[in-house]
Amino acid sequence: MIKFSKLKHLLVLLTFLICTSSLFAQSDKVRNVYFDTITTGYVEPTPIGVDEMKYVGNEYIDKTDSSLMRYVTGIVKRDIDFYADFDLVPIDSFFIKTYEILEMDLRGWKRLGADYVLKLEAEFPGKRNMRVYWKLYYTFNYRRIDKGRFEVHRDEWRHMAHRISNEIVRTLTGEKGIFLTKVAYVKKIGKAKEIAIADYDGANERLLTKNGSINLSPTFSPDGKEIFFTSYLETDPKLFKVNIASGRLTKLTDFPGLAAAPSVSPDGKRLACVLSKDGNSEIYVLDMKGRIKRRLTHNRSIDTAPSWSPNGKYITFTSDRSGRPQVYMMDSDGRRQRRLTYEGRYNDSPSWSTRGDRVIFVSRSKRGRFDIASIDTSGIDYHIMTEVGMNENPHFSPDGKHLLFTSTRLGKPDIFTMDVTGRHQRRLTRTGNCTNPVWGPID
Repeated sequence: MIKFSKLKHLLVLLTFLICTSSLFAQSDKVRNVYFDTITTGYVEPTPIGVDEMKYVGNEYIDKTDSSLMRYVTGIVKRDIDFYADFDLVPIDSFFIKTYEILEMDLRGWKRLGADYVLKLEAEFPGKRNMRVYWKLYYTFNYRRIDKGRFEVHRDEWRHMAHRISNEIVRTLTGEKGIFLTKVAYVKKIGKAKEIAIADYDGANERLLTKNGSINLSPTFSPDGKEIFFTSYLETDPKLFKVNIASGRLTKLTDFPGLAAAPSVSPDGKRLACVLSKDGNSEIYVLDMKGRIKRRLTHNRSIDTAPSWSPNGKYITFTSDRSGRPQVYMMDSDGRRQRRLTYEGRYNDSPSWSTRGDRVIFVSRSKRGRFDIASIDTSGIDYHIMTEVGMNENPHFSPDGKHLLFTSTRLGKPDIFTMDVTGRHQRRLTRTGNCTNPVWGPID
């Protein structure tokens, strides 16, 4: 690890503070790499315009068809606006009226500041399907740089819109888009807490458990087909898993005492968790059938909240062995346990960044508020990332460019998202009873 000089460290810190001075402010710059690489370089987010979808078929369409075209366009616009590396260029009604523009062309979009323009066209073959053509243009030379076509049953219009957005990400960044990913979280229903799953933008929510018990700490399997969680279904907390497609519930552990905080290894072959079968909360590694492979911690204090690094070589966890909860790190076999956090009086719930050299966690600052914080895995560069309300349960998106977390900034706890610079903050749930979010993998 290269040591920063004091001057360089101050410059880096100053740059970060300028970028994140207000989470509600819409910063006009994003990092030119992932958040988990310290850098003083920035690039402007790519400005993209999205034309309203046009009908290109020969048959009569009704208002339902027109509505579908508006819905698809709206979803694509929201996806583009959400993505950390993009900025959606809005239509300027004053500009259109001043220049008496009847239809926006590429030159008009360029004058509004768009580097790229997405044009959408639709047909409705057989009245059962919806076929959409998309074309992406570069306004610098007014040339088309990519195109594609999707045809789906009209009921699948939302899924198709996200596929189009993913194609734009692929074309402009070479990366996979996150718009078809899922998020899971805990939803309080009466006295029960159930595991819910939804699209990345909060749409299509459904309950995976309906057992009327307390279900906590959901985490996805690497293939995105199952969710592991803790449940009080049988009085003492035990580990369960649920198949997302079928809803089939399977109990994994039956040890005496507590079994909690499951975390699946990146290869999908091991399960880190907390067991208190011997009287104290310690971290263990199980196989995928719930059998103990190894005990990792041996400490009189409470050790909890294990989280695997992306390469499976390390595990972060929370321990109060220093007197107060702090984030620690160890090799995946339990060796070389070392303290990671020294700032913040209470640090908990660590989660790894996608690239593996930063950890995010909950930190109680000197002001007594719980905030989302970030630190380099060498234990330096501690940053507070939130400024409003109580914030907990942070988790990275699979592309490493966005965060999912719980916040009480609007009163009761709900799930929020933001990109790693603090831009694009959005409220994902609106019921005031959702916590413990986790972001699923890219298909």
